[in-house]
Formats: sequence, structure tokens, C-alpha cells
Amino acid sequence: MPKPPILGLRENWRQFALLLAINAFIGAVVGVERSILPLLSEAEFGVASRTALLAFVASFGAAKATANLIAGLAGDRFGRKPVLLIGWLFALPVPWLLATADSWNVVVFANVLLGFNQGLSWSTTVIMKIDLVGPRQRGLAMGLNEAVGYGAVAAAALAAGYLAAAYGLRPAPFVLAQVCAVAGFALSIWPLRETRGHADVESAQHHAPAEAASFRHVLLLTSWRDRTLFSISQAGLANNLNDGVVWGLAPILMVSMGQGVAAVGWLAALYPATWGLFQLVTGHASDRLGRKPLIVGGMLVQSVGLVVLASAAAVPALATAMVLLGIGTACVYPTFVAVISDVAHPSWRATSVGVYRLWRDGGYVVGALGAGLVADAFGLATAILVVAGLTAGSGLVAGFLMRETVPRRA
Repeated sequence: MPKPPILGLRENWRQFALLLAINAFIGAVVGVERSILPLLSEAEFGVASRTALLAFVASFGAAKATANLIAGLAGDRFGRKPVLLIGWLFALPVPWLLATADSWNVVVFANVLLGFNQGLSWSTTVIMKIDLVGPRQRGLAMGLNEAVGYGAVAAAALAAGYLAAAYGLRPAPFVLAQVCAVAGFALSIWPLRETRGHADVESAQHHAPAEAASFRHVLLLTSWRDRTLFSISQAGLANNLNDGVVWGLAPILMVSMGQGVAAVGWLAALYPATWGLFQLVTGHASDRLGRKPLIVGGMLVQSVGLVVLASAAAVPALATAMVLLGIGTACVYPTFVAVISDVAHPSWRATSVGVYRLWRDGGYVVGALGAGLVADAFGLATAILVVAGLTAGSGLVAGFLMRETVPRRA
């Protein structure tokens, strides 16, 4: 009879490290887009409307939000690994579509596929890492996950900027994305193992018995009924609302200030690089200091970064804005999932994570459509300032409503 799985980062470090590598490839595929697509929209497709430009962010966000929900449900019912592999199948044609697209509609469609990939694959690697480490090191696990993932986003954005400066916007950057997609898919086939058994072990050890939790119950609990889970869901939405705006509008703002493609690549990479690096500290800090200070403080720092971005007049101010946004996001991103995992029972945790990520990535849709309309009517700076206000308000809501989920140390 096989031995039951053992929980812990040290006990499962090989599988955990493999998941980190897979997550790096997931991040790299989307990282290429962060510095290339906004420039491509104007240079090759003549997209002048900010609302139309941000359609690629909206399509990505809508698909990713839906896939997040599917990933949580399917992961609880059918296992984690099949969901991860299906997610990679959506990614494989995306770089080729972007490299050969003859209309902006093809780009938007490719981002629907990419959204499904990111929702299914990234969500599943998150859930699998939570399964492996158990309850004691969730913040650390999420910090490592997001640090590696967004470090890869930054590296790919920077590399894509250099490739575009040297060889043009297409196809060279998307060849890099294609290589990453194939490599990530290959690693996910073997030797990665299923982790649902680890969640079953934790469920058996849980201090509270498993509840009969229907999908409707988990959806309502995570979205509204539980004040802490609601706080995290709305803050996650605001976080990705501002991330989508920075993704879509910041490169255009930089070009309008006279920055070249390589410089845009550097600045676009600085945000996720800071985000990734600081999560090595913030994820573990949330296990020790508590979740709430990092969430409230992080949202407010993001808001300040957006104000700096909107008022920037030179490269140092742009770089400062990117760093502030990265630090603020590093505080909240791993901590959001750690709070969900603290509150949710292991038997329905993956579903709850999926619901939270549905709301979080719905922020891309809200941000793309809303900010695009505001930018067309009042300009880029005004759109970014509106988002700064929404981000600060969301942080204050979280500060008022959520409870601390990490027990105080004696």
C-alpha cells in the first residue's frame, strides 16, 4: 500500500521546483506581450482609439477570469495535472497567431486563447503548490510562485524589447514566446505528478470537518457573504484593473514622451521585475507579520505609483512609478491567495481560489473598457488618475472589512 503524501516545502521541494520552472514558462509567454502588443497596435494596425487598443487586455481578462473558475472546479473534481495540460494546449498556437496576424481582431482572438492558458495553467500551478506545502508555509509558497512567475514576465518583456529593437516587432519576439510555450508544455507532461492527494491529507488533518459546499455556496461565500473573502475578491479586482491599465497604456505613454522600443522594454520589465523580486520577501513576511498590513499598505503604494505615472515627465519618474507599482503589487499578490487558503476548507479551497481569481482577472475587463473610454474622452493621464483613486479606495475597504487570518505569535 503506498504511503500517504507528506506535506511541507522541504519534503516536496523537487516537485515544487518543477512547478516553479513551469510557472516561469507560463509567465514568459505573456511577458512578451507586455512590451510588444501596445506598440504593435499603432505601428502595424493603426489602432488609434484607446478603447479599441485595450480590447486585447479585455479579451485576455474575460477568458482568464472564466478559465480561473473552471480551473478551480475541475481541479477539485478531476485532478490538477489534466487541467494544467489542457491549459498549455491553448497557449501553443498563440505566438504563431500573433506573429502572422493580418488584423487587430486576430490579435484579440489570440489573447482569448492566451487568457484561457493563463487561467487554467497558472491557477493550477498555484493550487498545486498550496497542496504540496500545507498550511504553515502558504505565504512563502505564494511568494516564491509569484516571484518566479513575474520574474519571468519581466525577463521576457525585456528580451522582447531588445529583439524588437534589433529585428522588428514581428516575428522575432514571438519566436521566443513559442519556444517558452513548447518547453512549458513538455515539462508539464513528465515528471510532474498529481497533487490532489496532498489536499486530501490536509483535509483529513483539518481542525474543522469538511462542509457540504456546493459551487453556489462557495461562489456566494467568496464573492460576498464572508467579509474577509469579499475583501480579497474586490481588492484583487482593483489590483488587476490597474495592472491592465498599466499593461495597455503605459507603453503608449512612454512612446508619447519620446522613448524608443528598447527603453519601453526596460521600463515595461521594471514593473514585473520589482513585483517578482519583492515577493520573495513579502510572501514570507505575511506568514509572520500578518496578511492585512501587507494588503492595505500594498494597495495604497500602488495608488501612489499610479499618481507618479500619470504626472511623469521624464524617465526617472517613469522608473519610480514602475518600482512603486511593483512593490505594492508584491505586497498584495501572494497575500491574496494566502488569505483565501487560510479561510477556505481544503475540500473546497481550489474552487474558492478559482472564484477569487474570477473576480481578480475580471479587473482586466473593467479596467480595459473603463480606462479606455476615459482615456479617449479626457486623456491618458486622467484615466490613470481615476484608476489610482479606485485602487486606494479598494485598499481602504479591505482595511475596514477583512479580519486578520494569521494567528498572533506569543
